[in-house]
Amino acid sequence: MSWLEPRVALGLLAVLIGLVPGGAVAAGSSTTKTTETYKWVDEQGVIHYGDRVPPQYSKQDRSVLNSQGVEVRHLDAQRTPEQIAADERAREEVIRQKQHDSFLMTTYTSVKDIEALRDVRLDQLRGQKVAAEQYVESLHSRLSSLQSRAMSFKPYSARPEARRMPDDLAEDLVRTMNELRAQTNALTQKGEEETNLRAQFQADIERYRELHTAQVQAQR
Repeated sequence: MSWLEPRVALGLLAVLIGLVPGGAVAAGSSTTKTTETYKWVDEQGVIHYGDRVPPQYSKQDRSVLNSQGVEVRHLDAQRTPEQIAADERAREEVIRQKQHDSFLMTTYTSVKDIEALRDVRLDQLRGQKVAAEQYVESLHSRLSSLQSRAMSFKPYSARPEARRMPDDLAEDLVRTMNELRAQTNALTQKGEEETNLRAQFQADIERYRELHTAQVQAQR
């Protein structure tokens, strides 16, 4: 057989290269060099393919395809610190819920147990509120008495002979007003605490019922 014309030989080589997976054969070697194709989606939702991903899409979800067009690897989009933090919070919430579910199922034997503890806690809170209300009332009385005394001194008294208010009386007035303000706020917080306590126990009751029902059905 005679040697092929150089032009024909080059054409035949090109055909052979096209038939080899990966599109190239190293001269004098039997090893095959495979190339990877990337697949990505732009902001308009159009799918693109190429041997490299443009920089503006390098942080998005993308796929790696082999020479047969089969996905061999998936590269997730690079997440922002905010997304990472949100994922961590979600993971912690799942763990917390599982722990609380375990607590409910191992601590209580029925809904009545939860209701009994709720009533005890509410009674304790009511006792604290009554004591706080009594203290606030005593502060009101003390402030009223101090204000009556202050009316005898300047600048509250219009009498020319009125003396300047003693420092200890002024300090006692300020101290009593500050304490009254603080205790009034604390009393308001007690009311909010009672509302939150009721809501928390109601949520526990509903969750216990769900878990108990699921447990019963699983045992059937």
